[in-house]
Parts: sequence; C-alpha cells; structure tokens
Amino acid sequence: MALCWFLIHVLLFTSSSSSSSAANTEFFTSIGHMTDLLFTEKDLVTSLKDYITAEERRLKEIKKWADKLDVLSAAATQDPEGFLGNPVNAFKLMKRLNTEWAELESLVLTDMSDVFISNLTIQRQHFPNDDDQTGAAKALMRLQDTYQLDTHTIATGALPGSSSATSPHSSLTVDDCYDLGKVAYSEADYYHTELWMVQALKQLDEGEASGTVDAVTILDYLSYSVYQQGELETALAFTRRLLQLDPNHQRANGNLKYFEYQLAKQQKVEESEEDARLRRETRGRPADYLPERKKYEQLCRGEGLGMSARRQSRLFCRYYDNNRHPKYVIGPVKQEDEWDGPRIVRYHNIVSDAELEKIKELAKPRLRRATISNPLTGTMETAHYRISKSAWLGAFEHPVVDRINQRIEDLTGLDVTTAEELQVANYGVGGQYEPHFDFGRKDEPDAFEQLGTGNRIATWLLYMSDVQAGGATVFTDIGAAVWPKKGTAVFWYNLFPSGEGDYRTRHAACPVLVGNKWVSNKWIHERGQEFRRRCGLHQTD
Repeated sequence: MALCWFLIHVLLFTSSSSSSSAANTEFFTSIGHMTDLLFTEKDLVTSLKDYITAEERRLKEIKKWADKLDVLSAAATQDPEGFLGNPVNAFKLMKRLNTEWAELESLVLTDMSDVFISNLTIQRQHFPNDDDQTGAAKALMRLQDTYQLDTHTIATGALPGSSSATSPHSSLTVDDCYDLGKVAYSEADYYHTELWMVQALKQLDEGEASGTVDAVTILDYLSYSVYQQGELETALAFTRRLLQLDPNHQRANGNLKYFEYQLAKQQKVEESEEDARLRRETRGRPADYLPERKKYEQLCRGEGLGMSARRQSRLFCRYYDNNRHPKYVIGPVKQEDEWDGPRIVRYHNIVSDAELEKIKELAKPRLRRATISNPLTGTMETAHYRISKSAWLGAFEHPVVDRINQRIEDLTGLDVTTAEELQVANYGVGGQYEPHFDFGRKDEPDAFEQLGTGNRIATWLLYMSDVQAGGATVFTDIGAAVWPKKGTAVFWYNLFPSGEGDYRTRHAACPVLVGNKWVSNKWIHERGQEFRRRCGLHQTD
C-alpha cells in the first residue's frame, strides 16, 4: 500500500513537472533536453530502489516480529491459564503490550489507511499501561523474596512447580532484567535494583544481545545502588569498570573521586567487628511494615509449621453427614481435619468441575480489583497488599449459585440467608492477600453496620483450581498452612461462641508462584445463628 502511494506520488510529481514546464521547454524537440531527462529518471530510479530497500528491510523486521509473536501466541492460546500461570510470562505480556507493540506501531506507521494500523490503534486503547507493567515487575520481585528465588532461576523461567521442559518464551532477556531493575530503582529499592542489574550485566557478558541497553548504563545504575547500600568498595569496582568502557563518562568520573575519598576516610577509622556485622545485616531487601513478614513468608514456603507430630496424630479424616442430615445420610461427604485449635476442616469433592466452570463463567465478566474495608473510614478501597480481582454472585443469578449456598448451609448447619453473597476471586501474577482478619475487631465497630447482620461468625473458602506452586492459605498466629486443592472447601469459625473474635484466625493468601488460583468464599454472619450455634458462658468457649 505504501509502495503504491509512493509510485503515485512520483508519477504525479513527474506529470505535473512535465506539464508545467512544457510551455517553456518542449523536451521532445531537443535531444539535448531529453538527455537531461534520462539523468532525472536515473535519479528517480535510484531513489525508488533506496525506498524499496528500506521497505524490504522494514518488512523483514515486521515479519520477524510476526513470526515470533505467531509462535508465542500459538503456544499461549493452547492453555491460556496455564501459560499465564507462570509469572514470567505474565510480566512479559504486560511489557509486550504496553511497550513493544508501540514500537511495532511506529515501525509500520506509514499508511494510516492500512487496516492493520487502524485495528492496532483501536486495540491499543485496551492494552496494559505503565502501571500494569510496573505492577507485574513488583509481583516478580515479591515472588523472589517470598520463595527465596535467585534472579537466575526467574530469568530462565525454571520456577518450582513449572514444567520441566521450560519454554524459551518464559525466559527473561537482558532488556527484561534491566526493566525490572529500573522499576526497583524508581521505588528507591536499591536491593532489588542491584540484583536485577547484576543479572542483566551477566547475560550481556555471556553474549546475549540487547537493542536498548549497554553495559555502561547498567554499571551506572549498579554503582549507585550498591553505594546506597553502604558498599563503597563494590561501588568503586563497578565505577572503574564503567570508566574502562567509557573513560569520558562525566558522572562516573565524579563518582570515582567521591567514592575513593569516602573509602579512604572510612579506612582511617578502624571499623569494629560489631559495626561490620551490623552493616552486613542491614544490607538487604528494604524494611517491611508488616511485623509478621518473616513468619508469613516461611509458612508460604511450607516452613515453620506449628504443629507437633503428636498433635498431628490426633487429626482424622471421616465420612460426615452433619448429624444425619437427610441429604447426606446415604452419601456422606469426606471431611478432613486440617487444624485442631482453632478447628479448621476441609471438605473433599464438594463441588463438581461443571459447577466450578459455571461459577467462573458467571464471574469473569464482572471481575474487578478486590477492595478492603478501611478501618478508619469504613469505606472500601484497593490496597497494595491485596492483589486479586473479585466478583459477587447472588443466589438468584443462577441455580448453581443457589445450590452451593444450600450445600454450605446443610454442611455447616448455619443459616446462610444473612450471609454475604458468594465472592469469587481470581489472583493475578504474584497474587496475594497479606495477613488479615475476616471478622470486625473492637476498634472497627462499624465494619459491617450497613449489612445489619452482625459480625462474620465463620468463613467458607472454596478452592476452584489447583495451583502448581504457592498460593497457600496460611494462619500466621498458629503456624498453619492449607494448600489449594480443586473442588475442596475449608471452613472455620472467626468468633468464639461468646461472640468475641478469635485472633488465632489471622490468615493470608500466599503469592501464587506458578499457576492460576481461583477461589470463592462465603462469609457467614451472626444473625440467624442464635439457635444454631448457641452463645457460650465464657469469653473463650
């Protein structure tokens, strides 16, 4: 199309030039003048060939893009949820649609009437933005910390729980690692900046090509990042290597003198062993506001569980009919003890695959970023520590929702007419929900006032998918971990029979390392339970 317009332009230019000049110089009447036209034509042909060469080069680049993306999309669309279950793939999708497709658009943006360009321009309105790309980058770093993964493991895509035959599309390029380092740098997170810039430099040193970054730029980030962490000698080493590559680098020359001065000053004052130890210990990932961070992450990795073998021997599996409930006398359900105090039980094979797929189908169009209740204002708002999307389904919307609600009532013995609607949640890349309580505490007297149904007496959590790695539900106060298993549900009481909150139920959803986590939960409230779960005489009954 662009070639056609170019030729038309050339012909129109030639035609208009000939007609405008014919009145003064009739070329056909003079061979001398006609020889001038031969050279003019020769110049036009040369120009046209240059244009064709440029077009062929451009089309070759576009074809490389198309071939690469065709292979990638073919592999991804065979199992979209499985593909995006790998957080590296999810991050690269955010980056590709937010950044790289814009580069492709610039490459082919020569003919605005082209169908592809028009379509791309329209579709780009719905592409991820910078916030999405940054969020995916932070998620990778969150997984890195929680599951104690090194950058090489993430960069190669060989994550625990992922396929043994790692797809080449799941690996990070030099540019990807550099972008992750830049995101950390923009957050003044020099610990992760160093980790990812070192990985980018390593891949560059191993011969991997980059179209956007060079060793000088990476070393510039590295020297400053390690300096900010108090490692003057390392910062000096990176700066000297930078100057070997670019002796005229203005900032590096200034930093070299400053680092040498600071190091000499430091060496004059003999550092004690205690000071050296403290300096080493304080260097590392940024301080976290979450006081139970260490315990939370240990449990997510399956470490630090708080139950002895003797206690564990007292947990049982059983066939359960809830005191000979008519629906379950002949076909009781499988119930398993997950924890003894507070008592957490799991029901196996409680929902069929067909029911789960229908719930997902109903929820998908309405998924929105999950919110939390602000304890000070009572309003619902998004939070960085809850990374998921959720939707609410009422019993009236489909018989399958009504059946699940009735099943919850039959098995728990609690009235669900005053419960909240079924909340369906899907966790994204690195999706998590940090430690929290489901019930309203004493300092939140208005937490559920608008509902008029009292506090959340119990939680029913249904796992709607298996998760290859990560994604456990952990209870930080007691050291319990419950792992997702498709079609099973776990149940626990948030309140003592006295109505007091059970603070042992503080729990969290661990980041999803590999896989796609779907859950739904039913929060059952106090109203309607007066004769189903009678109040105790003592606070902790």
